[in-house]
Amino acid sequence: MSESKLETVDTLIIGGGQAGLAMSYHLTQRGQPHLVLERGRVGERWISERWLGMHFQTPNAMVTLPGYRLPAADKNPDGFGSAAEIAAYLKEYAERFAVPVRTGVTVTALRRTDEGFAAETSEGVFQAKNVVVATGPFQTPVIPKILPEMPGVVQMHANSYRAPEDLPPGAVLVVGAGASGAQIADELLRAGREVYFSVSRHKRTPRRYRGYDHVRWWLETGFVNTPASQRPAVEIPLVHSGAYGGRTIDFREFATRGMKLVGRVESAEGSVVRFAGDLLDNLAEGDAFFKAIMDGIDAFIAKTGMDRPLDPDARQLFPEPAGLRDLIRELDLREAGVGTIIWCTGYGIDYSWVDIPVIDASGKPRHQAGVTEVPGLYFLGLEWLTTIASHFLVGVGDDAGRLATLITGKSLPG
Repeated sequence: MSESKLETVDTLIIGGGQAGLAMSYHLTQRGQPHLVLERGRVGERWISERWLGMHFQTPNAMVTLPGYRLPAADKNPDGFGSAAEIAAYLKEYAERFAVPVRTGVTVTALRRTDEGFAAETSEGVFQAKNVVVATGPFQTPVIPKILPEMPGVVQMHANSYRAPEDLPPGAVLVVGAGASGAQIADELLRAGREVYFSVSRHKRTPRRYRGYDHVRWWLETGFVNTPASQRPAVEIPLVHSGAYGGRTIDFREFATRGMKLVGRVESAEGSVVRFAGDLLDNLAEGDAFFKAIMDGIDAFIAKTGMDRPLDPDARQLFPEPAGLRDLIRELDLREAGVGTIIWCTGYGIDYSWVDIPVIDASGKPRHQAGVTEVPGLYFLGLEWLTTIASHFLVGVGDDAGRLATLITGKSLPG
């Protein structure tokens, strides 16, 4: 880094993903000079940290940032965009609104100064009166320290997986029953791989119910506005998929097609992996949430008097396949021919570069709705920043608009 190079800007946005772009839009609408710094390309995570066959879980019609929605929303509103299409949308959004973004710039430290803040970067120092940290909630891949490195077995996080043909020969163990785990396990099975799928606690939902996609029901019922004060103490991943046209996920259907379902990964010794005996309990918990979602929609329809068709078929569970209750508690990876383990176990955050006392002992920023105790320093795009939708494309724009009003003192009409 060249210490001699110094640039000054009123408001600095760190991160050129959906949160940073939404923030830029709202500052531009208010006439506020600003600059966006992005470590890679605009929407880098959608370009290099998603697998090729990945499809977004939200229907095209509901993929939108302030001022411009996904173009496919008009052509195929009920379809589900690929990772490449979402990346292209973010790039087009930045170009459409002339977002002042510098790509390929890594911020290595953020400090307070007498003038406001100094961001040390790979391209010099940027001085700013205001800083919005918009690096998102999916920063550092998390792989539990359970399985040691094993010769002949490749271990990777979901963010490094690209396609079935890129993996070494042999069976695959997929760990983690959230949306990514379900899509990847399904894709590998369809590609002819032998798949072991570690099913942990999860919630699942019908893809469509009573004529609407379940994400539209989030909007209709106001669930999308669930406040951060109602964030559950333990968050369980939601299983839904936009792949193959968008389908309701039932892991029993996977098993019927030949996938081997196992419980939560518990421990390992040598090449032997041990699984908890919780598979059936985890499936039952997913089923209970599945039913509760539809019961809640039915109650909402009855309360509001909406005219929506009945949908009894959506409530049907897939028949239990033979052998499901013969639980696999141990698996010798070498004997089973497992060549790859894919960890679909989520992400952590890393704010080690923020040299300002706003990060708590757990590494999370202290804030109230994105506003820190340090004047001029804000966070945007985090999970549950204000609502359950704060880190979604459909929700980040509201938080960005609110923070832009605080920064500029200007609100927009309407």
